[in-house]
Amino acid sequence: MIEVLVVDDDIRVARVNAAYVQKVAGFRVVAEAHSSAEALREVEARPQIDLILMDHYLPDETGLATVQEIRRRGHQTDVIMVTAARDVSTVQAAMRLGALQYLVKPFAFAGLRAKLEAYAGLRRTLDGGGEAEQAQVDRIFGALSADTEPDLPKGHSLSTAELVRRVLVDAEGPLSAQEVGDRTGLSRQTAQRYLKLLERTGRAGLTLKYGDAGRPEHRYVWATRT
Repeated sequence: MIEVLVVDDDIRVARVNAAYVQKVAGFRVVAEAHSSAEALREVEARPQIDLILMDHYLPDETGLATVQEIRRRGHQTDVIMVTAARDVSTVQAAMRLGALQYLVKPFAFAGLRAKLEAYAGLRRTLDGGGEAEQAQVDRIFGALSADTEPDLPKGHSLSTAELVRRVLVDAEGPLSAQEVGDRTGLSRQTAQRYLKLLERTGRAGLTLKYGDAGRPEHRYVWATRT
């Protein structure tokens, strides 16, 4: 079982989040904390804690400062930020402190479940140990990415979105909807719908290719490619 500490200044919210966690197979909430001081005491008292769901707005200290103190004390407990703080500076600081994910309030159960299931997948990958080939490294770094987004618009399939994503990731340059359709076996219209979805959510970048006449051709590239 993956043992979880839920940290939130609002007792009712903490209980709701804890109930959400308990509904996900393989996870167990071992404690709740409502302040930075309480969170630090729980981490010191329960070294078996695997994961902390950390709020940022706590009464005595910020969640990020609490994570920093946890690290200073030598604890490597994994952290997912669960907070209403959405300013870019806070998100960036969370990344630099090693938070594995960042979930913005308010959210539905499906949103938290996706993050937890992705975390469980990451743990399974890492438990294998040994040396990693590039493909496994990619899986490790991609395990907590937004590609597992559960809240797709009506009429969209996660498996189809993953198929389109994979084509973009593997491509050597921008692709048109027709080219994506040809490589996936989807119709041009279906490929275009998923490409627009990936572009709207920041996963794909859009470029325009101008010809001699007519409308420019939309071409897409995976936004996180290096």
